[in-house]
Amino acid sequence: MQVEERPRGIGIVTLNRPEKRNALSIQMRREISTCLNNWKNSPVVGVVIFSGAGLAFSAGFDLDEFRQPELFPELFDSSAKYHRDVWNFSKPTIAAVNGPAMGEGFDLATLCDVRICSESAAFGHPEIKFGTPPLFTPLRWIVGDGLARDLCLTGPKIDAREAHRIGLASEIVEADALLQRALQIAAGIMEAPLKALSSGYSAYNPSFSRYTP
Repeated sequence: MQVEERPRGIGIVTLNRPEKRNALSIQMRREISTCLNNWKNSPVVGVVIFSGAGLAFSAGFDLDEFRQPELFPELFDSSAKYHRDVWNFSKPTIAAVNGPAMGEGFDLATLCDVRICSESAAFGHPEIKFGTPPLFTPLRWIVGDGLARDLCLTGPKIDAREAHRIGLASEIVEADALLQRALQIAAGIMEAPLKALSSGYSAYNPSFSRYTP
């Protein structure tokens, strides 16, 4: 994982395992949690952008780890903590989805406040076929109850245009302009004082404890 602090209060988290299509390993989830906890009370970073290195946003869980039963406790503990840390992060987040966001990668995108994507982006929950339930509630709040149920229960793959049509992504951007556009959005958010962002954000962002179907 690569972490940057840019001017104007912008932090960037780049999922950086391109050889694994940025699959979210135990280590990467722990690194994300640590990074967000460090930035939570930082006066320097007020908004965070997530993106992926290479051609994918994230392929989801690292399936190699699921083939090692001795890792199961760490798998579930790190996943639960990381979900809560992203959802309960006290500052706005942007997903700049540069390619496929599948499974856990789709979940990460839905946990963010704003989603923009390139034309090569795709979203889907294929893990339901293997017995792993996706995060339903945040997706329901974005695209509506009925469509979220369909996407979570049947696991179809949808492209960038369909994601934009249903409101999952707010914009489709040329691939080489995606990060720049995310930075523009982040800069627009940062035009508000940090105190106002924090107080307003906590008012409309419910606790993760409400993550029930």
